[in-house]
Amino acid sequence: MQPISIELPHHNYSAIKKTGLVLCVVGFLFMMMGLMEVSRSNPVMFFLLSAGLIIAGALVFILPQLKESPAGIKHNRLFFLSATSRGLLGWAAAVFFTGFYVILYWFPQYLENLIRTTDWLSFIVRGKAADQWFLYGFYYTLAVIVMGIRMIVKNRHSRYQIIRTCSVMFFQLGFSFLIPGLLQLFNQPEFYFTYFWPLKYSYLFPNDVHWLMSQPGGLGTFMIFWGAIMSFVATPVLTYFFGKRWYCSWVCGCGGLAETLGDPYRQLSNKSLMSWKIERYLIYSILVFVVITTLLLWINSVTQGAMFGSWSQTFSSAYGFYIGALFSGVIGVGFYPLMGSRVWCRFGCPMAAVLGLIQKYWSRFRITSNGGQCISCGNCSTYCEMGIDVRAYAMKGQNIIRASCVGCGICSAVCPRGVLNLENGPLEGRYNLGR
Repeated sequence: MQPISIELPHHNYSAIKKTGLVLCVVGFLFMMMGLMEVSRSNPVMFFLLSAGLIIAGALVFILPQLKESPAGIKHNRLFFLSATSRGLLGWAAAVFFTGFYVILYWFPQYLENLIRTTDWLSFIVRGKAADQWFLYGFYYTLAVIVMGIRMIVKNRHSRYQIIRTCSVMFFQLGFSFLIPGLLQLFNQPEFYFTYFWPLKYSYLFPNDVHWLMSQPGGLGTFMIFWGAIMSFVATPVLTYFFGKRWYCSWVCGCGGLAETLGDPYRQLSNKSLMSWKIERYLIYSILVFVVITTLLLWINSVTQGAMFGSWSQTFSSAYGFYIGALFSGVIGVGFYPLMGSRVWCRFGCPMAAVLGLIQKYWSRFRITSNGGQCISCGNCSTYCEMGIDVRAYAMKGQNIIRASCVGCGICSAVCPRGVLNLENGPLEGRYNLGR
């Protein structure tokens, strides 16, 4: 008997795609040079050679896919590529992302020369020189836009995915980069209209509230009103009608980065029951943490420190360090290539915890399944970035109503039999028992 040989499909890039990769690599090399003193001689040139070549290279690599193959998601060799299967390149990417966040938060002086390359843009947008957060915001937005184009090309057969990706690109560019910058240009408080408490925890802390209310012209007061309405009125109402997806997969900047830059890593999420258990304990503990911190700060503010003294500030500092910086940034993005694209959203985000509770107990959203058509291929579970074993529900014909589901719709997009559908419907009977 002759042994059966299994040959993996080769992964040969076309000449134009190789050109795109070379341009990207050269762009990153210029970005590294931008960290050095030599970039001070001509910062605009270094900006154009780094960001410009990265953009050009990415587009040269991505756009040929439009003519390479028919529309439809292709995941060939995904688990054999070093960059997307925790290989050497994957670990290198994790070290790069993690190291960048550590430097950004605690050692920004090492970014000083690179920051200066974005001064000219910062003067246009904000009317002042750049700082580390402008640099971060620019490259964050650039990543969402460029990788968003990749998502659109990859998922061009799905109108839902195209519109959803355009939405996160729009909100990131407009509401998380341009508007906060333009507010500063016109001497108004910097404010992010798409981030609400408890994700943007400081927006309901006494110091921020008092500072915004002290701003002339009434805009600061409107910002407080906007944040409170979005947190306590719009969030439950919109989640009732559309589920968690209206925010996590359409508006949020964290979700926007996960859905674009993080897409090549979505299959790395852990689907074990232990992981699900850790997820539930961790995310709700952090929600309790931020609620207690907010209450302590307000009690301390009202009593002028008579009740808790410096305790409330200790809570606030601890939350800012361990959750606001270490978890959401360093781990949340740095671990994309190792733990999947939704590490922060799944295990840490208190906003996701609130949205998840509403979605589970009081929402019209559900993913319906036609169990009779399921062939148990497992694509839905494999590419669920939130670690949900979608197949287990689909095989039983059960609706999928999980607090962690962000409604990205990829499980439906990769299903070869059209088993799964994202739907809104009445609350009654949504927890069907299937067959």
